[in-house]
Amino acid sequence: MARFYDARGNIYGVVSPRQVREAGINLPASAEDAALFRTAWSEQAIETFCQWPDAIRPAGAKHHRSDGLLIGPFQASPPFDLLIVNTDGTLAERSGNGLTIFSQALLEQGLMPEEGASLQVHHDKQDASSPVPVAVNPAEAAGVQGFWLDLGQPGFGPAAVGAVGVEPAQFNNVEVSRVRPLAQLDPAWEHSQFVRIGNPHCVTLVQDEAALPGNAQMLESSLADSLTAIAFAMPVGAGQPCPAGVNLQWAMHAGDQRIAARVFERGEGPTASSGTSASAVACAAWRVGWVSAGEVQVVMPGGTAPVLLEEQGGELTGVRLFGTAQQTKR
Repeated sequence: MARFYDARGNIYGVVSPRQVREAGINLPASAEDAALFRTAWSEQAIETFCQWPDAIRPAGAKHHRSDGLLIGPFQASPPFDLLIVNTDGTLAERSGNGLTIFSQALLEQGLMPEEGASLQVHHDKQDASSPVPVAVNPAEAAGVQGFWLDLGQPGFGPAAVGAVGVEPAQFNNVEVSRVRPLAQLDPAWEHSQFVRIGNPHCVTLVQDEAALPGNAQMLESSLADSLTAIAFAMPVGAGQPCPAGVNLQWAMHAGDQRIAARVFERGEGPTASSGTSASAVACAAWRVGWVSAGEVQVVMPGGTAPVLLEEQGGELTGVRLFGTAQQTKR
């Protein structure tokens, strides 16, 4: 069955394509075909590998024991194809913590070269090319062994994420966006920066800690329903402002090169941490002048993510995320 790993409180199960097929699930032979025909197998895979066994499900726990499922590798040597399956059965283009976990699983299987490898995430989103490549390099940071993920160059603004119907706004003399459904939920949520870092993000910039929503708060039915309508694509959500859905974050300047953040993921909901969300938050913070290029610490309930921003000529040219992962008995 699946092995479960924890990366900053983000839990993913990892299974091979062979294990999926041995469970009686009709997974196509290639990651490309699996993404193309994902409606035929993905929900069954989530229920098979990510549902809590009744005997060990903690009281009050969510229906699923993980934030998603990683299927791969589809090859014995790099580049490695994989699928990131959200708990609603949709496929993600990227997950920083998920890719860190997958890299750790490859390392334990003896498949990760010392010099690193390229991971290729296959998905079925219409607003982004597939696969989405990520270069992974085993490394040590602050005495901890882990991986640097090269997430590439970010894009900013509504066009980068396919957002429609948003209004221009100003924050720290920088043009951002006003997302009406968010602003209607809380007047403090008036200023949002859209960021694409392989997948789409909407980072709402707040001035006070009280404006950061807690994970328990985001699970409450009324707010959960409203955020789902914003973040999730149809038919689960409304796909507004992004028809393909968008990951939501809230960010607050918490000190020198330090940002506090909360996350509500499309396809999942509130989560303790997210690597690509942390990267998007760091990019948005740079955009509005809260941080400079270099290492930025993004603090989430599940842990702190180091993000390295690379700048040239006043433009962000690259984003790298450091992460570690460990097996968990969950």
